[in-house]
Amino acid sequence: MKNVVLVGMPGSGKSTLGVLLAEQLCYKFTDTDILITHKAQMPLQEIINGKGLDYFLKFEEEIGCQAHYDGTVIATGGSMILSDKAMQNLKHNGIVVYINVPLEEIERRVNNVDTRGIAFKKGETLADIYEKRTPLYEKYADVTVDFSTESVENTVKKIKDKVIPLIK
Repeated sequence: MKNVVLVGMPGSGKSTLGVLLAEQLCYKFTDTDILITHKAQMPLQEIINGKGLDYFLKFEEEIGCQAHYDGTVIATGGSMILSDKAMQNLKHNGIVVYINVPLEEIERRVNNVDTRGIAFKKGETLADIYEKRTPLYEKYADVTVDFSTESVENTVKKIKDKVIPLIK
């Protein structure tokens, strides 16, 4: 069975939606940010602060390249999209769903920028990474679902309705 790979900005709801979507599809669920923290045995922000952004992005790429699942909803970290190698691997047996949320809503939801483990360069803002990443989310997406005004339940239903014909 094909996987469902959720991509989108930090704060877009990938993990929240992913758990519920996996339940609805009778799929397994995994979150690449959790895989990173388990493997590194430290929080994302500590990896970024202690080892640097480039190290973190390479580590994240490795996790994405090593992801070989079947019948799994995969919530990716917001910066996974920066690695073409990882995204090609995830697309190999997966339907990529871009969880599209407007910048204003992302800024409202993400109020812990300094501790959340977001892959920023020094001086970058959420607006900067939004502008940089949005074309990549759109490029890799097989399906796009807006999640700014709908409820979690309605958004999961929209995703499910769009991916079921593609995963069979």
